[in-house]
Amino acid sequence: MWLLESAADVMLVTDSTGRIVLVNTPAEALFGYTRDELLALSVESLIPPRFRATHVTQRQDYTAHPGSRVMGSGVELYGLRKDGSEFAADVSLSPLEGGYVLATVHDITRRKRAEEALTEQSARLAAIVETAVDAIITIDERGTIDSFNPAAERLFGYARDEVLGKNISHLMPAPYREAHDGYLEHYLATGEKRIIGLGREVVAQRKDGTTFPIELSVSEMQVGNRRMFTGLVHDITQRKQAEERQALLIRELESANEELKNFAYVVSHDLKAPLRAIGSLADWISTDQSAKLDDDGKEHLRLLIQRTRRMDSLIDGILQYSRVGRVREAVVEADVNEIVKEALAMLAPPQHIHVEVAPDLPTVRAERTRILQVFQNLLSNAIKYLDKPEGLIRVDCVGHDQEWEFSVSDNGPGIETRHFKRIFQLFQTLAPKDRVESTGVGLSLVKKIVEMYGGRVWIESQPGAGSTFFFTLPRRGTT
Repeated sequence: MWLLESAADVMLVTDSTGRIVLVNTPAEALFGYTRDELLALSVESLIPPRFRATHVTQRQDYTAHPGSRVMGSGVELYGLRKDGSEFAADVSLSPLEGGYVLATVHDITRRKRAEEALTEQSARLAAIVETAVDAIITIDERGTIDSFNPAAERLFGYARDEVLGKNISHLMPAPYREAHDGYLEHYLATGEKRIIGLGREVVAQRKDGTTFPIELSVSEMQVGNRRMFTGLVHDITQRKQAEERQALLIRELESANEELKNFAYVVSHDLKAPLRAIGSLADWISTDQSAKLDDDGKEHLRLLIQRTRRMDSLIDGILQYSRVGRVREAVVEADVNEIVKEALAMLAPPQHIHVEVAPDLPTVRAERTRILQVFQNLLSNAIKYLDKPEGLIRVDCVGHDQEWEFSVSDNGPGIETRHFKRIFQLFQTLAPKDRVESTGVGLSLVKKIVEMYGGRVWIESQPGAGSTFFFTLPRRGTT
């Protein structure tokens, strides 16, 4: 009796019929019964009802063939407390004289929960590996493939059983195959990492012999006394193809840019020279020979001079348009107040047109000449198309969180909604060329410059009520 009372473990002694005859204090604490209550019970009373019938049979077999059974024998048991709660138990049995049995009981609830949590975690990890989009391959320190997930099967064309136990170099083409074992041996000997924990792009080989580029990330782990390596394999074929297409497009763009430079040179030198000669000759005829021309001849000569000048302006516009984004100037802190003043000085609006400029326009960080071109073209259009005895043009700016919103408004004839997109296209004009001189380049130039800086340009207008052209420039880098 003193042995039971001095033990820290829960101990019970039962007779051959399963009646409890001795218990210790830890047993009272575990099951929630007093000693007298326990001594009035059978051992089956301490077992959940669903296990009792089976337990009676097992107890009778044990009585017929007694023997010691140690803890952790693989039998899953549960105890039942007085309050009806259950707990997982581990029980060892020792036969005593007279058919008595000593049962030592351990509450293993915490251990069971830990085991269940570990099992659940392992199941989750296995599910992640099995359903992963990328191939996941595990090898040992000899390079032998230990695991091969379904994504790896799809990627390499091998069934799992075909590669398990084989060297990972089996999935590599020459010369990587021959070099791999040397890399692994070098790392194991020196600890110098060339890919582990770093990741790199390499070439892999499928079962059918075809090769493809992959991005490989390798991590190291210790499993018991084994050093293992897990490789995450991502097929980057599409990315590589996209990079090749991008490189091709860049080469084509560079070629087109070079052709554009050559075109601009031809336009500037080979076209403008004879055009200037035609213009000079037409001016000479108009000045010195006008008396010899009848009215039709004078009108034809006037049209010739007008169209020659228009052609000269068109060539200048094309050259300006081609330089945007190709010929870069220094990016500076450009004061928009000074830029608008300079544009108005160059345009010299007629006296019947009043121009209002909002005070304190911001400073933007950009190529000064490009911002000047934007305001010069917008103001020029507003001046050119005004059809009122008293014209009004206003330049304004509103600050937003990420951008400045500039506007140039007028009280001119306005534009129909159906033309809003067309006017920003190259060479598009709305007014007849014999009434208003226009190359159709100005607004397309504005759009190209603004978008080059990441901004937007648009128009709000109604026929007869004037127009407002808006454009934005990012505030970052501006003041």
